[in-house]
Amino acid sequence: MTPENLLHGPLTTQKCTFGCPIIDRCLGGGIPINSITELVAESGCGKTQLCLQLLLSAQLPVSHGGLAASSLYIHSEFPFPFRRLQQLSHVRSSLFASNSKDNPCDNIFVLGVHSADQLFDLLSKTDSLFTNPPTGMPVKLIVIDSIAALFRSEFDNTPCDLKKRSSLFFKISGKLKSLAKRFGLAVVVTNQVVDLVGSDGGNGLRVGNLGSMCSSGRRVSPALGISWSNCVNSRLFLSRNEEIVGEETGLVDKSGGDFIARQTRRQIQVVFAPHLPKSSCEFMITRDGVFGVDR
Repeated sequence: MTPENLLHGPLTTQKCTFGCPIIDRCLGGGIPINSITELVAESGCGKTQLCLQLLLSAQLPVSHGGLAASSLYIHSEFPFPFRRLQQLSHVRSSLFASNSKDNPCDNIFVLGVHSADQLFDLLSKTDSLFTNPPTGMPVKLIVIDSIAALFRSEFDNTPCDLKKRSSLFFKISGKLKSLAKRFGLAVVVTNQVVDLVGSDGGNGLRVGNLGSMCSSGRRVSPALGISWSNCVNSRLFLSRNEEIVGEETGLVDKSGGDFIARQTRRQIQVVFAPHLPKSSCEFMITRDGVFGVDR
């Protein structure tokens, strides 16, 4: 067997497509099973949009990059965006032609949690969902949106609380990794950001190149600190930045100055991942979904 076959042969880990070939190419085919992938970004960058697209993409046949599976979506902050999911499902209905009698939204199980302890209890009771799925498809994807919201208000910044928080980090991530390996699941969690303090936040060597993490003109760092960083297998960073694309003299904006046209540019980059090199690609969010941009 050649070295190339050793790298890309039958031992290659199965992935779940993002539903976009440009993003998939950047991320080695999509989200891998048997591990935890984190999407970290400030609000409005597209974390939930990518998660919704994954919920639908997971249902595609393996030959089309999917997992031929249903999904479990656990949300902790906002009401689940059913209308947006239905919109994306309608746009992509042609991809599900073989199961046209089924509504893809029926293969997505949505649960809400309000605390980290509640999340752990829920994960401890989900075995039956994987061994006896309610639909004809097995459950192969778990999305938790977001993990940060469950910890930021529940614990104080004291040594005792920080120790309890770290312990709960490892209990939750350990349970997720156990489920992923037992049932061949892809696990995705979203995380928030905080402003970066200091040259590298004190943990640049442990969690990737934080110096390159900028969004909305600010240097940022993933929330929850280094303990949580050690709980995830891969970290993907989503950012958004506005750039000036034109200036019209004579047109007045709200501040009374010349009108300046701005464009939001979004990017996804690999902060760390055992199976990926450092890479990034630009993407846009449209009515029809999330799509990479070739430049």
